[in-house]
Amino acid sequence: MIRIRMLSLLLASLTVPTFAGVVYDESVNGNFSSSGLSPTPVVLALGSNQILGTNGSAATGGVRDYLTFMVPAFTRLSTITMLNTTVGDIGFIGLQAGSQITLPPNTATAAGLLGWLHYTPANKNTDILPGMSVPANGSSGFSPPLAPGAYSLWIQDSSTGTFNYGFALQFDAVPEPATWESSLLAVAGVVLLLRLRRRSAISR
Repeated sequence: MIRIRMLSLLLASLTVPTFAGVVYDESVNGNFSSSGLSPTPVVLALGSNQILGTNGSAATGGVRDYLTFMVPAFTRLSTITMLNTTVGDIGFIGLQAGSQITLPPNTATAAGLLGWLHYTPANKNTDILPGMSVPANGSSGFSPPLAPGAYSLWIQDSSTGTFNYGFALQFDAVPEPATWESSLLAVAGVVLLLRLRRRSAISR
């Protein structure tokens, strides 16, 4: 029993708790910025970070929503899951490295973006990050998950009407190499200790 408890504690030290929740809701926190050069800053935490908003040509504050966030050191953005979003004819989400979206709203090319996607109802409850990562129309493309750094999102629906959207950004911890090494050494030490005790018990 003691051995099992020791191993359980060591294994628990290799995991990080995750939290889920709404981190920004336009109906509560106010509209996202409609300027790519001054996106709304959003603070994200480990776990599922839900971002809820409204867009469409009849939406208050315009059709374009811009936000920026940081992926801190030793974390990564693993997935972006589209929640129960209402979609018009042309739903769009774009991703750029840095704290701004520098492309003009009427751009005919995605040059400058890491990636983008025209989302549809078929994308509901799925991870859209792989689809966004594919180079298209000038975007550079990227390899998920997203590494630490500053990023900005551009969310838009040019259809007539008002549409509610939701995206969940999943942040996972990436332990420091020293943490992994010390934890693995500790596990190896316990295993060796158990083997030595077992041999000692057999030899008696």
